[in-house]
Amino acid sequence: MSIFQLRVTKQGRITLPKNLRDANRIQDGDILTFVDLGGAFLLTPRVLQMDKIADKLAQEWRTQGKSQESMLQTLQEVREEGANKG
Repeated sequence: MSIFQLRVTKQGRITLPKNLRDANRIQDGDILTFVDLGGAFLLTPRVLQMDKIADKLAQEWRTQGKSQESMLQTLQEVREEGANKG
């Protein structure tokens, strides 16, 4: 395990140390996933599977002409059905 200190600029930018970028093969333009764990943070050079799944579902729903509101309503209904079965 390694610990690094990062400085945040006025614009909210951080610079990752070169040895960290090299060790994780992080290159200019890469997308990192930042997870707020409630006071601690996880920064990963990988796109989380959940993000990929959510993007795929959102695209499918948009293709079907569904709105965000209808998607959230369906999610709530599924959750309620699951709670009633338990």
